Amino acid sequence: MGDPAGIGPEITIRSLTLEEIYDCCRPIVIGDARVLAQEKNAYGLKPDIKVVNAVGDALFQWGTIDLLDLNNVQIDHLRMGEVQAMAGKAAYEYVEKGVQLALRHEIHGIATAPLNKEALNKAGYPYPGHTEILAELTGSSDFNMMFLTPNLRVILVTIHLPLREACKLVKKDRILKTIRLANETLESMGIHEPRIAVAGLNPHAGESGMFGYEEVKEIEPAIQMVRENGLNVTGPVPPDTVFWRATKGEFDIVVAMYHDQGCIPIKLLGFEVGVNMTVGLPIIRTSVDHGTAFNHARNRIGANPNSLVEAIRVATKLAQDKYGSEKTSTKTFNTK
Repeated sequence: MGDPAGIGPEITIRSLTLEEIYDCCRPIVIGDARVLAQEKNAYGLKPDIKVVNAVGDALFQWGTIDLLDLNNVQIDHLRMGEVQAMAGKAAYEYVEKGVQLALRHEIHGIATAPLNKEALNKAGYPYPGHTEILAELTGSSDFNMMFLTPNLRVILVTIHLPLREACKLVKKDRILKTIRLANETLESMGIHEPRIAVAGLNPHAGESGMFGYEEVKEIEPAIQMVRENGLNVTGPVPPDTVFWRATKGEFDIVVAMYHDQGCIPIKLLGFEVGVNMTVGLPIIRTSVDHGTAFNHARNRIGANPNSLVEAIRVATKLAQDKYGSEKTSTKTFNTK
């Protein structure tokens, strides 16, 4: 359910008020019962909350939220909308529990509500985000962040780094890994011979070295290597046009060089429905594409659950493809 002081608990409940979620999968929440009860009452939400001791004890019935209660929040000390070590520690423990269950194949995948990086750090977990936590907990070395909206997919060569450091890491080997991860992931999603566009780092994709050397020395050689292996890759494409071309159907995914290069178009086009997917893990993990929205939580503004709903749908589709439809789903959702 994410950081207890943010909108995660609220959007978790709001998502599971939708009957369509129960038509497609068997959801179970990892969180804190008192926090969920507090948010349910604050917004007048209807589902019952049933604490279970194990996944096998869950009812999986619409109208009742099955909860694995870690009981790790002192509700009297929780300050909604504020950075707190207690909340950061709780959020980490929810992710840790989800990973344990997924690695033991007790669940088919994880859809995560937002956590707060500062709260994590206050709690003694010096991670820049979910992605790095998941990689360490699963022992993964080749992992990455992929973002999906209804009209655009993006994968990042570098993720949570200062821009100065990210530019230094735009290297051939890193680009190669990212392109291959993109290809493998889209093929696992049922897209045959994915059309991959690789963005340049510099204006006009470097203009043959006039505006930077990275395209000539690092990006173009990586593209040539994967083309020789039969992958359908275009680039380097000027970053000011590549995302527009992808939204018009020319490409299935864009490989972006750094965080904001890829995330600005994703959030512009799909802020309320964007999904963040970690690729390269041995487990399925999707997430909302937004933060904890402390202002909404603190002032009881009410949050939109659509990004989490989409994250659940995408996780369901991935689970269908990986494990079959044995009530990971009775429907198929379009993840384009």
